[in-house]
Amino acid sequence: MPGPDEKRESHLRGATRLAFDATLGVAGLVEQMHRTIQLAPFPVGAVSEDVTVGLTGLVYRAVRGGIRITGAGVDSILEGLDGHLPEAEASPLRQAVVSAANGVYGDHLVRTGNPLAIEMGLRSNGRAVAVEDPARSLEDAGARDPGRKLLLLVHGLCMNDLQWTRDGFDHGRALADELGYTPLYLRYNSGLAIAENGRRLAELLERLVDRWPTPLEHVTILGHSMGGLVARAACVVGAENGHVWMRRLRDLVFLGTPHLGSHVARGGLGLAYLMDLSPYLAPFAPLGTRLSEGLRDLDHGTITADGRGLVPLPTGVRCHTVAATLGARRGFVTDRLVGDGLVPLDSALGRHPDPARTLAFPDDHRWIGYETSHLDLLCRPEVHARVRDWLGRAA
Repeated sequence: MPGPDEKRESHLRGATRLAFDATLGVAGLVEQMHRTIQLAPFPVGAVSEDVTVGLTGLVYRAVRGGIRITGAGVDSILEGLDGHLPEAEASPLRQAVVSAANGVYGDHLVRTGNPLAIEMGLRSNGRAVAVEDPARSLEDAGARDPGRKLLLLVHGLCMNDLQWTRDGFDHGRALADELGYTPLYLRYNSGLAIAENGRRLAELLERLVDRWPTPLEHVTILGHSMGGLVARAACVVGAENGHVWMRRLRDLVFLGTPHLGSHVARGGLGLAYLMDLSPYLAPFAPLGTRLSEGLRDLDHGTITADGRGLVPLPTGVRCHTVAATLGARRGFVTDRLVGDGLVPLDSALGRHPDPARTLAFPDDHRWIGYETSHLDLLCRPEVHARVRDWLGRAA
């Protein structure tokens, strides 16, 4: 049976709410442009924060009120359908769209109580795993019995647990067959702040380890892209709070993780800065700045709530990182500017010209895949061979 987050009426209500939220945003944008044109300011200079007044202001208030009333009415109708539409498993495409929406607007979805907001949880074979009874959940999902070695796979921005399977390959299933791991997959709202997702993950792992039906020898976390930052953020919380799962954590493996930040978010934020220089462009700036907190955190690889600088790798844990570059060989453009298409090479390797800002990965725990894209890291045989070799030595 599909979970509450997978019911079609919940997704329909959530998408409708988001559409009305966007419409309200556009109305506000048009009003600010209208006021700016009324004031006729110099093309470069301070931006007016005034709203329209008089009859014009009354019209805009009426428009916004009409949008809110209509949105509330539609939402009420859709709420009445809850439980009356036939249930069906959400398709992978629909789940991918919902995950992408969470990545871009996830914090907004939470603030507005939107049903599209994803609750953090564990999955196996695409089904939810209850932390309170993982053995029963794994049995219901047709997965192997809980073993002594747990592998947690943490997806990246705008993705979900199902997308660990790419071109028919899944690191989790392969490592289960080769090294005897019990793989679990995290699904989470990647639009929330990385520190917040790290806190939730740390608490989830503490509950899971406490209820695991067999004595755990060790825990391994494999994080792709943002997932690696969420894993590091969880380690910060776990260490600060003396969590038991941190004593079981043996290995952290990062695939294309932007430890020192990614230029993906910088383009949108830079555009917003340029727009803010002119009062005529400023109303459009929110289109670039209303991005999720999670996406903003990627700018500098921020993993703590206080935004502190470089956070060291957790002590007592073997940490390994895989980077990728689209180039056939090392070079300034392919490494620094292009990287794997999303993450610069040095960022994925945790390297910085300033040694004080470099993460302490041992040289033999860093590896580069050439002619490899960000998503290729999920399925390239040579990437998996390197991961299996690292974890196999630790077995």
